[in-house]
Amino acid sequence: MDSLRFHFFAVQSTSMTIKAVAFDMDGLMFDTEDVYWKAAEALLGRRGKVFTDELNHVVMGRTPQYSFEFFKETFDFPETWQELLAESEDLFMQFLDDGFSTMPGLHGLLELLERRNIPKGICTSSAGRAATEVLRRKDMRRRFEFVLTAEDITQGKPDPEIYLKAAALFGIDPSEMLVLEDSTAGCQAAKSAGAFGVAVRVKHNTHCVFDAAKIVVPRLDDPQVMGLLASIEPTI
Repeated sequence: MDSLRFHFFAVQSTSMTIKAVAFDMDGLMFDTEDVYWKAAEALLGRRGKVFTDELNHVVMGRTPQYSFEFFKETFDFPETWQELLAESEDLFMQFLDDGFSTMPGLHGLLELLERRNIPKGICTSSAGRAATEVLRRKDMRRRFEFVLTAEDITQGKPDPEIYLKAAALFGIDPSEMLVLEDSTAGCQAAKSAGAFGVAVRVKHNTHCVFDAAKIVVPRLDDPQVMGLLASIEPTI
């Protein structure tokens, strides 16, 4: 159920202690989904294929290995998934030059977390090279305790591995971690880890089902999120 009113009362009635916040990155912190779309469109276009909404739905929130093995199997490409990834990364870097923005509410949320000394980390399904470049261009790496990427895990979202690792790095129980996500797979990973998952509903994920999320909000600095964090006394 996506009713914000329903989720508001659900949050108010939930007994919880949040000690740290884990962010997904692409489409959640930065408006880079269009950049990935352009890269996938160009990659498939070179091979006479078309990147569609249906294909995007399958790979959203998944690791590069999953995504490019899916493309390889679907279209019977002769390249290895690693070769497809390398080509896609080169295209992604080129399209980044067109520019990209931060998602609505990011700066306000980060400022609140920093004022309250609540630790934060990034848990992205993206490859390390892409994540590093995106964060560099927005000078964001310094604001996070750690960044976990596809290279840091063996099982991608919706498996909970990345969020279990994040909780371990924070030194907390997963139930004490707030997770911010924009994909179905990411929300499922957060729930399976035992974290408090928040889904942000924006233009690129209108098709996503967020049943695994505790609440669904329209932007990162939504009053539900800000109010929840403002009421918490940081303990680490």
